[in-house]
Amino acid sequence: MTRRAVVAVAAGLTGVLGWGLPGCRTPAGAPDSRTFRFTYALEVRSIPPGARELSVWVPVPKTDRHQVVRELKVTAPVAYAIAHEKKYGNSILHVSAAAPLPERLEIELEALVERHAYNVLQGSGDPGAAADPPGPRDLAPDRLVPTDGTIAALARDVTKDEATPLGKARAIYDYVTDTMRYDKTGTGWGRGDALYACDARAGNCTDFHSLIVGMARASGIPARFVMGFPLPEDRKQGEIPGYHCWAEVYVQGTGWLPMDSSEANRHPEKRQAFFGGLDANRVQFSLGRDLELEPAASEPVNFFVYPHVEVDGMPFDGVTRRFSFAEIGA
Repeated sequence: MTRRAVVAVAAGLTGVLGWGLPGCRTPAGAPDSRTFRFTYALEVRSIPPGARELSVWVPVPKTDRHQVVRELKVTAPVAYAIAHEKKYGNSILHVSAAAPLPERLEIELEALVERHAYNVLQGSGDPGAAADPPGPRDLAPDRLVPTDGTIAALARDVTKDEATPLGKARAIYDYVTDTMRYDKTGTGWGRGDALYACDARAGNCTDFHSLIVGMARASGIPARFVMGFPLPEDRKQGEIPGYHCWAEVYVQGTGWLPMDSSEANRHPEKRQAFFGGLDANRVQFSLGRDLELEPAASEPVNFFVYPHVEVDGMPFDGVTRRFSFAEIGA
């Protein structure tokens, strides 16, 4: 099979450069923006002999008011297309092949991204928030993020002295940042299970922010889960070992307010900056939980940042993945 590639400007770029970040000042000492090439590579290995159909779903970064995707390049040896899931509108690279299948298959996505730092509590709030209002999905429970029972009781207790959504959001952020421990040992962490996080008081970014989302929704504050990748603050290029996530809550008059509680927990000096603001050391790939992929997969995905692969309609885990970045000009 012949390797094919396509280079395309990301949909939605028109007009975004004009948004800039009016009124959104960045944390002191942090770069206002970073421009880089992000490479997302994967290899499907040991495809079973006699398999009839292979499908691969890969998240694709999109232009929004905090990042501009100037260029996308897809390299794959078989047919592919860009689709969009319905719940949050995430972009999805779908690669498919039919028998005879190779024993292995490599796919690479390369994106040229300009990422901006911002803080919606400094200046005039969230520019463009009116075009991105919350919906019923942002108050509803997810499979691993309930909004009743233990989570609701905890939210009531933590926010009982606050009268405004912004005050409640800050109380939730402070509670999670203070009481949880960043710890990737044992079992149960990393699934984004809010009840596990509530019980264990430990986990990774997925667990921190699932608890925040559950508590916010239980308090009547729309909230959503955001997946992406971190960029090392002190390097201009290199490998990235894995994903990073954060939460956003919607406050009327302010817009979508980001919270990075796990980073605030690990770096207490950034605690204030990461309530309402984010640095430029990241790239966003997807929103939401319990996502129905497009075209349809055999099951919803818990969250979508790593590739989802199926062989003959069943999930397949014979996949290696590699992520890297290179700052433009580095």
